[in-house]
Amino acid sequence: MIFVLLYLILELYFSLAIGSTIGFLWSVIWIVGTFIIGMGLIQNAHLTIRENMKNLSLGKLNMKTFHDSATSYFLGAILLIIPGAFSDILGLISLLYTFYLQLGGTITGSKNKTDINNLNKQGDNDVIDVEIIESSSRNNIND
Repeated sequence: MIFVLLYLILELYFSLAIGSTIGFLWSVIWIVGTFIIGMGLIQNAHLTIRENMKNLSLGKLNMKTFHDSATSYFLGAILLIIPGAFSDILGLISLLYTFYLQLGGTITGSKNKTDINNLNKQGDNDVIDVEIIESSSRNNIND
């Protein structure tokens, strides 16, 4: 409850401070613009998730990075939709974190990343699998 009250106070303070600095018209343009950007991000979320799933299957992202990236993406988009300067700042920080995770996931080597295609492989790669077939000469010895 205290965090909600603190959020509302900060939202009111930043919105009034920025509104008095840039004026009413620019404040309305800001609110409408960030709403449109947030809605565009939500509408294109399926493309972002698809790209992240492709990077996950290629081993460029691990599961934790994929989850954190998707969560911060949606949180950033929702915060941009909410009118107010403080929520817009938090939304931009969240989207920058998403960008950082995606950039970091594609630049770093895939040494510690999860490769979904190789999860079911067991054993060594340099071992030859052999099947031993008993011959019928063993049966002849017992006769």
